[in-house]
Amino acid sequence: MTETDSAALVAAGHDDAPSALELRSHTPGVASMRVESVGGRSVVVVRIDNSRRRGALAPIDGENIAEAARMALDKRLPLLLFMTSSGADANEGVAALHGWGIAARVLTRCSGTVPIIAIVEGGAVSGSALLIGLADVVIMTRDAYAFVSGPIGVRQLTGVRINNTDLGGADTHDRSTGVAHAITDTAEEAEAFAASLLALLPNHTDELPPFNRTDDPVGRATDECETILPQSPSGGYDIRDLAATIVDDGELLELRAGWAQNMVTALATIGGNTVGIVANQPLSMAGTLDIAASQKGARFVAFCDAFNIPLLTLVDTPGFYPGKDLEWRGMIRHGAQMAFAYARASVPRVSLVVRKSYGGAFIVMDSKTMGNDVNIAWPTAEIAVMGARQAAEILARREDEAGKDAFVVDYEQRYLNPWVAAERGFVDMVIEPSESRSIIAEAFDLLRSKREVLQERRHDNTPL
Repeated sequence: MTETDSAALVAAGHDDAPSALELRSHTPGVASMRVESVGGRSVVVVRIDNSRRRGALAPIDGENIAEAARMALDKRLPLLLFMTSSGADANEGVAALHGWGIAARVLTRCSGTVPIIAIVEGGAVSGSALLIGLADVVIMTRDAYAFVSGPIGVRQLTGVRINNTDLGGADTHDRSTGVAHAITDTAEEAEAFAASLLALLPNHTDELPPFNRTDDPVGRATDECETILPQSPSGGYDIRDLAATIVDDGELLELRAGWAQNMVTALATIGGNTVGIVANQPLSMAGTLDIAASQKGARFVAFCDAFNIPLLTLVDTPGFYPGKDLEWRGMIRHGAQMAFAYARASVPRVSLVVRKSYGGAFIVMDSKTMGNDVNIAWPTAEIAVMGARQAAEILARREDEAGKDAFVVDYEQRYLNPWVAAERGFVDMVIEPSESRSIIAEAFDLLRSKREVLQERRHDNTPL
């Protein structure tokens, strides 16, 4: 069998395709490219040999990475990058930067067409760090680090002494920057996570995600939901417990779990079909939306929309987090990212309002106004412009405390329920918590044939 014939078999997904096919195997440099089987899926894989010059990228390495990306794009296969590198090879001068630029350009062309997954198990420095920033999902081992400017540059420019771990270690990217979507203890666990992720993703944007067989009945009652909400309307609970009762076998593949913890983003299946879950997390900042949560949610919605993954939005938020610091850092611009991502999403979209849904957060958390297909609410849902006490401070500001308390009671009875929104068509159904899985599964089944004709234009201008 010739190399060309083997590549054709791999691209076609035949069972007799080779488990590994070397490409450009005789070129010098530290970057090698192969077509491998990862979790039973054919994937274009780039590996950097960091035992040679700490993985410094020569011009030929940039060309190899670019060629791997072109192969993934042309054959419509996912791209997996093992990106452990000290950056462009300084011995090669500007030619190394040229090679990096070629790689970055082709990776950008892959974006939104084929899934790009990056694994960092050592250091990713300078240009190689920016390359992982172009990936859809970044997986880091616990001892990995990544930064654009290293400790020496930081010390020279700012006088601050800092080590690799504190500057760009895995924990930093897990909790502070959001660069890391998952942290694993070993490289083997990172590859296993990538395989689990690929099991939920299509090969490319013109394909639906694979079906994952399950024995969990779609009509299963979710009686556990009856006891998830605390007695106090301001009490916290873990939204992941609610999501787990709805999805198949209670299994969630959470992404960016350590960053912006007031927002949960995860992949799962319902009835064997992949769904993306966006959910407010009442355990953190009462589930309010801030800059990081808006960025996290918007990026995930765009990712799911690019790869035909239906969206389930679980809503329990009192609104956007107030604060001078957030406003000065661009809360308007970043908050608009959530609205932008949902408004342009064309995949099937179902939302469930569990408890609070106030003000602008009601709009951006996939309301009917934003193009939602099916909006469901529990009887405990509170859909209003604002909370009762906040409304009292505005609408009953001239009343004494007794008058404000009476206003709060009346406001709660009149407005803090799902029925006012349902009367106006903003909510399609008010259901019992025990019906959540069966109703949501039925809604997604109904929407499976959804197709939208998208307006032709060069590209939109997302509020980055």
